[in-house]
Amino acid sequence: YNTGIYVEAGKKYDFSVFIRMADGIAGSKVTGSGILLVSVEDEHGVACAEERITVQSGNDCTVEADNKIWRKYEAVLAADRTTYCGRLVIRFARTGIYELDMVSLFPQDTFMGRKNGMRKDIAQALKEMKPKFMRFPGECLTHDGSLNDRDRNSMYRWERTIGAVEERPSWRNNWGYNQTLGLGFYEYFCFCEDIGAKPLPVLPGGFNPHKGEGVPLSELGAWVQEALDLIEFANGAADTTWGKIRAKLGHAAPFGMEYIGIGNEEIGEGFFERYPYFHKAIREKYPEIKIINTAGPFAVGEGYEAGWSCAKQYGSDLVDEHYYSSPEWFLANMHHYEDYDADGPKVFLGEYASWGNTYYNAIVEAAYMTHLERSRAVSLACYAPMLCNVDYVNWQPDMLWFNNHEIMKTPNYYVQKMFMTNQGTDAVRFSMENLGEVIALNDNENIAGQIVIEGNDVAGRIWDVRVTDEETGKITTVPDFAVERVSPGKDLHVLADIDSNAYSCEFRFRRTEGRKGLKIFFGRTDEKNHLQWEFGGWDNWDCNITSVVNGRGSAISHRIFHVEDIDYRLRLEVNGRHIRTYVNGVLYNDTVDRLPELEELYVTASVDRQENRTIVKAVNLTGEAKTVELWLHGTLRSKAVITTLSGCRLTDVNSFEKKECVVPEETVAEVKDNAFTYEFKPHSVTVISFGES
Repeated sequence: YNTGIYVEAGKKYDFSVFIRMADGIAGSKVTGSGILLVSVEDEHGVACAEERITVQSGNDCTVEADNKIWRKYEAVLAADRTTYCGRLVIRFARTGIYELDMVSLFPQDTFMGRKNGMRKDIAQALKEMKPKFMRFPGECLTHDGSLNDRDRNSMYRWERTIGAVEERPSWRNNWGYNQTLGLGFYEYFCFCEDIGAKPLPVLPGGFNPHKGEGVPLSELGAWVQEALDLIEFANGAADTTWGKIRAKLGHAAPFGMEYIGIGNEEIGEGFFERYPYFHKAIREKYPEIKIINTAGPFAVGEGYEAGWSCAKQYGSDLVDEHYYSSPEWFLANMHHYEDYDADGPKVFLGEYASWGNTYYNAIVEAAYMTHLERSRAVSLACYAPMLCNVDYVNWQPDMLWFNNHEIMKTPNYYVQKMFMTNQGTDAVRFSMENLGEVIALNDNENIAGQIVIEGNDVAGRIWDVRVTDEETGKITTVPDFAVERVSPGKDLHVLADIDSNAYSCEFRFRRTEGRKGLKIFFGRTDEKNHLQWEFGGWDNWDCNITSVVNGRGSAISHRIFHVEDIDYRLRLEVNGRHIRTYVNGVLYNDTVDRLPELEELYVTASVDRQENRTIVKAVNLTGEAKTVELWLHGTLRSKAVITTLSGCRLTDVNSFEKKECVVPEETVAEVKDNAFTYEFKPHSVTVISFGES
C-alpha cells in the first residue's frame, strides 16, 4: 500500500477477515470468545477508525479448506479522522495463536455503490469519457506465466477470477507483484456495463511468448473450452451452465459481449500454430462473435506480418495492433493505414500512445486520431496504458495518474475525451482548399553521426571492425576490443564519426556470457538522438532497428532472433535514410527511417444522427493561427459548440499540484446560413459541434 491506506472522516469501510484459532502458547488452547480490535491508524499511531469484534472458537465454521476450520468475521469501521498514510492494525485481546487469511478493508462509497466495487474517482473519470468499449484484463498479464494453472505464477485464467473472492487464487504476475484477483472477469463485465462500454475480453492462446513455451496441442482443448465458456458466461441464457453461474453472481441478463481477443502481442510460431484451434471452435459455435487476432508489439516487422498473415488465412474479424512511439514517428506515419485492404480484417489498435504526457504528446496524438477516424481499415482504437499509480511508475505515457486519494488527468486524457464524446454515427465527405501544404520538420537526407557499440547485458569480444564510407571509399579500422557486462551507458565503444550519405560497418562478435546481445548505435549525435540496431534485444527475442528522437524510441523494423554463444559476422548498411542489416550474410532488417512532417491542418468530420449534429475535429500543429471558412451542406445548423485545447506551451504537463494546467475550454457561437468562420489557434485541438439552437 505504498504511502499507506486512505480513509476519510465521515466515510464507512467494510472490514472482514478469516480466522482459524490454533493451539495456544505452551500448549494452551484458545477457547470461548475473545475480542479482536481493528483500527486504521495514522503515522502517529492515532486511530482514525476502529471497531471491536467478538472472536468465537468452536467447530461451526464459514468454510473448511485444507482440513482447517475457518470463520469469517466482519465489521464496519466509521472514520472520524482523515489520513492518507494509514495502517490497518489488528490486535487480539486474548493471548494465543491465530491463523489469519483474506484480510480486507474496503470503502463502502464505491462507484455506482457496488459492494467491493471500483474506486469512485477513477471510475467516474473513465465514465465521463463515454468510452465505446474497454479491453481487459490488459497487456502481458494476459499471456505471461506458467502453463500449469495451479502454479503460483500461473498464466491468467478467467474462470478462476469469478465467484467468492476468498476462493480466488492469489498469483504473481509479469510485473513481479501479487494479484488477489479480487478484480475479476465478472467485475470487469459489470464495470463495462456501468460506464456504457462494450466488454472486450482477451484470453491467452496457450502460448507464453516470454518463455517460448506452449501448451501441447493434445492438451489445448481445455484452453479452447475456456474461451467458449466465457462467451456462454457473458451471453448465455440464465438456464445454461455458465449463464446460470452469472445469474447466481447477481446478473441474470446477458452482458451482450460482441468481441473476443485471443492473444496479446504474441510473436513466434508457437502462438500461430495454436490460434486456429480457438478460431475454428468459436466460429462454429458462436458465428456472431467477432474474433480478434494479434500482431505483436510493433507497427512493423516479423511478428506484425505473421499476425496479419494468420488473420487473413483464417478470416479473423480484427487484428490487435500495439505500438508506443515517439511523437516524431506519429508525424512521419500519419498515412500508416492508407494502403490497407479495407475488405480484409479490420484494425483493432488495442494499445497506442506517444512517449510522454506533455501537451505536445497529446496534440500529436490528436492529429493521428483524425487519420484513424478517416481510415476505413481501422474499426476500433484505444489509448494505453489507462492508469498509473504514481508510486509504481514503469514508463510514461499513461492516461490517468493516481495516488491513494486523488487522480490527475493528463493532456492525453482530455484529447481522448474530446474525441470520444464527439463521435459521429456516420462519416462525412469533406474537402479542403488552400490547406494542403506539407511542412518538413527535418531536412536531413542522410544519417550522420557516431557509430557506437555497447553490450546489452552481455560480455564478449569484437574483432575485424571496419567502417567504410561508400561515397569516398575511405576505410576506418578499429583495434579488437571486449564488451563488458556493466550497466547501460558505461561501456560504449566509438567506432567512427561519419558524415556521409552512404556507409557500412562490419565486424565479428562472440558472446562469452550474459543473456542478450549488442546495441549498435549509428547516426548518434548525442545519447538521446540516434538510430539503434538491437541485436538480441528485449529478452533476446529481437533483431530490431529503432529510431530514437529526444530519448524516445520507435521500432521501425523487427525480426525475431536469439543470440547464441557462437561467432557472428554483423554488417550494417546505410544509404540515405535506407537501412539494412545482415547476420552472417543473411539480410535481417530492411527499412527506411521516415522523417516527420506537418500537415497544415488535420481534419476529420462526421454526423451524429442520434443527436442531430455535425462534428468537425481539427488539429493545428503549426505555430501559426489558421483562419478557415467552413461551409456546411445539408441540414441547416444554427449553433456551434466549440471545445478547444490551446494556449499551452508544448512542454506543459498536468500535475497533482497543477491539475488544470492543460484543460479544454468550451464556447458557443451562432451559425448563419450554414457558414462559419473560425480561427484555429496555433498548436491546438478543436472540436466544433454544429447543431440547432
